[in-house]
Amino acid sequence: MNKHVSPQLNRRAFVIGSATVGAGLVLGLDIPFGGPTVVRAADGSPEVNAWVVIRPDDTVVIRIARSEMGQGTLTGLAQLVAEELECDWTKVTTEFPTPGQSVARKRAWGDFSTGGSRGIRTSQDYVRKGGATARMMLIQAAADEWKVPASECTAANSLITHTPSGKTTTYGKVVEAAAKLTPPADVKLKDPKDWKLVGKGLKRLDTPDKVTGTTVYGIDVKLPGMLNAAISDCPVTGGKLKSFDEAKIAGMKGVKKVVKVGDTAVAVVADTWWHAKTALEALPIVWDEGENAKVSSATIAQWLAEGLDSGPTYVGNKSGDAPAALASAVKKVEAVYNYPYQNHATMEPMNATALYTSDKCEVWCGTQNGEAAFAAVLEASGLPADKCDVHKLMLGGGFGRRGQTDYVRQAVEIAKQMPGTPIKLLWSREEDMTHGRYHPITQCKMTAALDADNNLTALHMRISGQSILYSLRPEALVNGMDPATFAGLAASGDAALGYSIPNLLIEHSMRNPHIIPGFWRGVNVNHNALYVECFMDELALAAGQDPLEFRRKLMAKHPKNLAVLNAVAEKIGWGTPAPQGIYRGLAQYMGYGSYVAAAAEISVTDGTKIKVHRIVASTDPGYAVNPAQIDRQIAGSFVYGLTGLFYGGCTVKDGRIEQTNFDTYNSMRINEMPKVESIVMPSGGFWGGVGEPTICVAGPAVLNAYFAATGKRIRSVPLRDQNITFA
Repeated sequence: MNKHVSPQLNRRAFVIGSATVGAGLVLGLDIPFGGPTVVRAADGSPEVNAWVVIRPDDTVVIRIARSEMGQGTLTGLAQLVAEELECDWTKVTTEFPTPGQSVARKRAWGDFSTGGSRGIRTSQDYVRKGGATARMMLIQAAADEWKVPASECTAANSLITHTPSGKTTTYGKVVEAAAKLTPPADVKLKDPKDWKLVGKGLKRLDTPDKVTGTTVYGIDVKLPGMLNAAISDCPVTGGKLKSFDEAKIAGMKGVKKVVKVGDTAVAVVADTWWHAKTALEALPIVWDEGENAKVSSATIAQWLAEGLDSGPTYVGNKSGDAPAALASAVKKVEAVYNYPYQNHATMEPMNATALYTSDKCEVWCGTQNGEAAFAAVLEASGLPADKCDVHKLMLGGGFGRRGQTDYVRQAVEIAKQMPGTPIKLLWSREEDMTHGRYHPITQCKMTAALDADNNLTALHMRISGQSILYSLRPEALVNGMDPATFAGLAASGDAALGYSIPNLLIEHSMRNPHIIPGFWRGVNVNHNALYVECFMDELALAAGQDPLEFRRKLMAKHPKNLAVLNAVAEKIGWGTPAPQGIYRGLAQYMGYGSYVAAAAEISVTDGTKIKVHRIVASTDPGYAVNPAQIDRQIAGSFVYGLTGLFYGGCTVKDGRIEQTNFDTYNSMRINEMPKVESIVMPSGGFWGGVGEPTICVAGPAVLNAYFAATGKRIRSVPLRDQNITFA
């Protein structure tokens, strides 16, 4: 990568000014688009600007700051840059800049955070400007060489043409001169109607290396002289390490050292990870588990249930007078729903490799936020920013879990106790699942009023449960309230409620058990959509109306929500008889700036065995950068959503999570996966997310179909707890 002089940046100032859990850094964003001094990549090729390096053979290297964890962000961002650059797509390759390099260059690549389906939508503007700026500089360099006005030149497919004379040259031939130019002050982006690459289902750039096995994940890292570490943290959050007897394993094969990690964990360092793990399992450890060891799923459930009827609340959305309307209702409908803890269960467990000396600390890992990982390295190492860096690698699954940095800090703390020796820390599967950051546990009471004409006149929704921001980003709370709790329920914004209800009250009774919640793919829209969309079916039944028609009456002021709902209804054949033994359910929602809907077709055997035959899903993300990737993301989101519906759910006993491996925390199999038909219907004018929104409509669509089939309403998941399985 680039060779540059790093500024002296105080470690403490950096840590204080940084978000430690995935929101980027609170530093000025100064994005350089070029300049008089040529900056060179590691291979000596000139950098036109922070995003574009061009080699003499016309290979274009596009820098990608966001992380790639299977969702396709890398290819999508490269498309956006290449679109404005007008380069030859067949010669495009990518690389990750490091957060240390970015900070040294005043955050040249912007935000590294990759979560909340923000990878493309919150960086599209400035990465496109990076491509457009580079194109203009390349054209100017060619025009200067030909001594003609730049306005007479055009660029396409990495070739610059002087239109009047027909002269041509390539990007590779003029890049040296282009890299020395002052970037233009005014950069105009293409009109979407003129896009050539964006909007096309181009093949992913990372597929070949994955297929051939050459992709390096964090778990694959090998460094000269590297040792391996296995770790055991107190299984009860809030507990501490009391003692351990390292003499008992001193003679075991390969063991190099036993180290204390903070106040809560112990690690064994050995020549191989298996030797480290084996020795760790034989190490006598005494924990001080504390008061949290008394907590169970039952005590948590009771505490949350109390919050449905009593205690203070935060109001997230309000209109009219819902309590008064409910008090005078002709008909009142009430239901209580439950949603459990869920584990990310990434295929690649948490890991990081750290090399520490008194003068430098480097970490190699998969992370959803290189800057947050960088901040963790600074804090754990005690070194200034110009002495540290994080080398981002491909992620073997993230889903929100790798937005946290606990495993990075642990790796550095171990490496500090063995200076000069690279240490690869790898969590066991059991460690990984015991110390997750779980989908928040909540309960919800829904109460609605219908008038004499069966119109919905009031809705009171009271959520009792955890706040993710309270645990992970308390600085983001708004007067104590967690706005993320109201995802898909807000009055406006990128996660707004898609129904107009005259009298509305949506509130949150915040109750935070000691089990730490996290940003589990889809996050709060998952349970909120289940609560709202299943209850909408309950209200339609109480009103004696078709579930689709009941919704439509409430959606006149929400045309985009209605459009995606109508799309799935039409394609599934809603309103026409389903095949014998097939039953349908539907749901719609808004999350991460996108509008989504789903309609499911299922059959049920013996009341307990569900076969999901088909799901039709629609999404309006505003703009569709790569429709083929969106189609795959939708299908993948249903794998995640249906797994959570049928198999997910973590329980607590003696203060700890009980499900510690895949024998007790299952995932759906290929033969259980339904046919997924995607409708990608971008309406333009806004940028929505793709990877997370459609997860939330999987559960309610299937549950509503299950009621249609059986007359039984399921208000608590996972279905395994109801003795309901895949057929």
